[in-house]
Amino acid sequence: MVSITPIQIIALIFGLFALSRVFLRLKDGNLSRREFVFWTVIWVALLVFAFIPDITTSIAMKLGIERGMNLIASIGIILLFYLMFRLYIKVEGINQEITKIVRELAIEKEKGKKEIKKHNEQKERT
Repeated sequence: MVSITPIQIIALIFGLFALSRVFLRLKDGNLSRREFVFWTVIWVALLVFAFIPDITTSIAMKLGIERGMNLIASIGIILLFYLMFRLYIKVEGINQEITKIVRELAIEKEKGKKEIKKHNEQKERT
C-alpha cells in the first residue's frame, strides 16, 4: 500500500489549483500560449516531483548535486531571478510609456492654454 504524506496532499491541492488558474487565464486571454506552456510545465513538474521524489534525487545526482531538494531549491531560485528580471523589464517599459504619455499630455495642455490666451487677447482687441 502506498502512503501519501501531508506535503503530497498540499502539493496536489496547490498544483491542481494553480493549473486551474493557468487554464482560466488562457481562456480569458490573459495568458499567451507560450506562458501557458511555461506555467503548465512548472505546475505539472511540482506534481510529479511531489509524488515521485526519487526523480529529483536521480536528476540531482547526475548534475552533481547531493539531494533532490537542493536541486528543487536551486531551480526555484534561478526561476525566481528570471521572473524578477522579466518583471523589472515590464515595469521599466510601463514607466517609459507613462513618462511619454505625461509629456504628450503636458504639451497638449500647454498648447491649449496658449490658444485660450490668444483667443482672449483677440476678444479684448475687438
